[in-house]
Amino acid sequence: MQSVKSPEMHKPGLSRRDFIKKTLKLGTGLTLAVSLPSVSESFSGEAFSSASAAESSINAFLSIGLDSSVKVIIKHIDFGQGTFTGLATILAEELDAAWDQVVCESAPSDTNRYANLFFGAQMTGGSTAIANSYTQMREAGASARHMLIDAAAAKWELPREQITVKQGILSHPNGLTATFGELSQLAALQPVPGEVTLKDTSNFSLIGKTNLSRKDLGKSDGTAIFTQDFKMKGLLTALVAHPPRFGAKVASFDGERALGLHGVREIIEIPSGVAVLADSFWSAKNGRDALDIEWDTSWAMEEGSVELMRRYKEAAKEEGTIAKAIGDNSTGFSEAKVVLEAEYEFPFLAHASMEPMNCVAQFSSEGIEMWYGCQGPTMDQYAVANALDIRPDQVKINTLFAGGSFGRRANKDSDFVLEAALIAKKTKSDSPIKLVWTREDDMRSGYFRPMYFHKMRAGLNGEGRIVAWEHKIVGQSIITGTAFEAKAFKNGVDSSSVEGAVELPYDFENASVQLKTMKSQVPVLWWRSVGSSHTAHAVETFMDQLSLEAGLDPLEFRLMHLGGDPRFAEVLNLVADKADWNNDRSDGRIKGIAVHKSFGTYVAQVADMEETEAGKYRVRKVVCAVDCGLVINPDIVQAQMEGASAMACLQL
Repeated sequence: MQSVKSPEMHKPGLSRRDFIKKTLKLGTGLTLAVSLPSVSESFSGEAFSSASAAESSINAFLSIGLDSSVKVIIKHIDFGQGTFTGLATILAEELDAAWDQVVCESAPSDTNRYANLFFGAQMTGGSTAIANSYTQMREAGASARHMLIDAAAAKWELPREQITVKQGILSHPNGLTATFGELSQLAALQPVPGEVTLKDTSNFSLIGKTNLSRKDLGKSDGTAIFTQDFKMKGLLTALVAHPPRFGAKVASFDGERALGLHGVREIIEIPSGVAVLADSFWSAKNGRDALDIEWDTSWAMEEGSVELMRRYKEAAKEEGTIAKAIGDNSTGFSEAKVVLEAEYEFPFLAHASMEPMNCVAQFSSEGIEMWYGCQGPTMDQYAVANALDIRPDQVKINTLFAGGSFGRRANKDSDFVLEAALIAKKTKSDSPIKLVWTREDDMRSGYFRPMYFHKMRAGLNGEGRIVAWEHKIVGQSIITGTAFEAKAFKNGVDSSSVEGAVELPYDFENASVQLKTMKSQVPVLWWRSVGSSHTAHAVETFMDQLSLEAGLDPLEFRLMHLGGDPRFAEVLNLVADKADWNNDRSDGRIKGIAVHKSFGTYVAQVADMEETEAGKYRVRKVVCAVDCGLVINPDIVQAQMEGASAMACLQL
């Protein structure tokens, strides 16, 4: 195994955006976990600052305590999706550790060791945490197991082939046993194996098993530390007054009345608004409410959602940029017996994570240290370094739990993180500051899933088969201006705008997907499931309308149009069977079915509903079939699908 490192990574003056562009080109070149440092390398740096003297760091992803505790270093943030549990399971499986001896800790900001292997930068996103770390964590666990066996062999002076490991205990047929803790220090002195043999999946004892306790249970008993819980001596709370319209800026402000209020300590102007520092949240809020600010709206946004949607609909009448084209739609439509059209509108959507944006920061002559739910350490490090005119290695980020994100905490501008950093540097106090965004702040001044308009048209032949399919999508690009633009925006098409529309489950002889990318001052950002959050709804709803027009059962209609990927048919047939799709519905029950693939996972669902006396619909049951490949923790998959289904039902 080799460690591959970019010689340009630490080049002075390299901007955050240029750095991420370069590392993205490297792909998996920044292979940190595949290279497991030996004990001869320095462990005194930031990556192991949390390791106590009673722990032996075996590699970049785990250390073992004298009490046999196995600390797994998790490079991806856990904001509720179960990353701590999933990644720890993978490593513990190959280590043959007992599950109750495993504890987890967030990795420090260290791109060299903890980059996302798909992105080349340290960040969580794109449903990649398990996928990009799977082999990495298995090799880390297997290497540590190898070194523990070598330590036992050296201590007992016996062949390593005769030593076994199970549930955190090493043993030999002659009766000798030792715990991980007893061998940890000696194991750290063993050479790192060049290659390791991984388990056959048939021998898994943790992966794929149910009833494993989660490693973030502190969230249920109040012991988990979120940014809002974080306390430091002398901590001041900061709230920022943001412009009332996108594009507006501060013209002038008067803070005299605010400074006269109890607990208010300081008022600071930053590029995004005016910050009030106080002893408590309520004092800071009262101080912010007392500010007298005159806003310069010369360049502020004039359009509202209604005007924007009207512009989108006009744009949809024109030809867009071709994202996908198969066959000849003109011929298909000319031969169709019936042509059906449909339009779908999708509004701007706020991420609305349970815990709004917040960040603790403390600036000193050495640099800045920050504590928060960090989704993109590499991006945030470079953004803060550029804003404060310091080196990226002077930005130390400590990742805490976060109450949700859906992409919001990994925005391209590091907005709330930059605010905290700038306030911490500008304050006259030596105290650390905690920036807090209220729910209203994030709804009014944050980032949004773009508004979209879909215009669809399809032709059916006499047998009810689709012979022409036209799909026009109108909306803003979330990729433009990001480090991902070079890879994800090609030939005039933002791939995130059309994902879920260009890769359909269905095989159409004639089909086209067009995109009209619009501009607006509304700050937009990826949102959970990204393009599929709107394309899946448009496609599957239109398929229902077409099946009704064709006089065919919605399940039958979908199955007759499926392409060559059998996994779509498998989840559809499974969910139909489990939901008793073909039962008698004379009692007024209504059932809906849909299928989609997003980020490599195939999902089919049936919603079992009934109409209420008020003319609305009540969901009685949702049946879900999921094919996501190898399942690390079935309980977490079930929890995610149950949570997603419940959130969807709330929209009815």
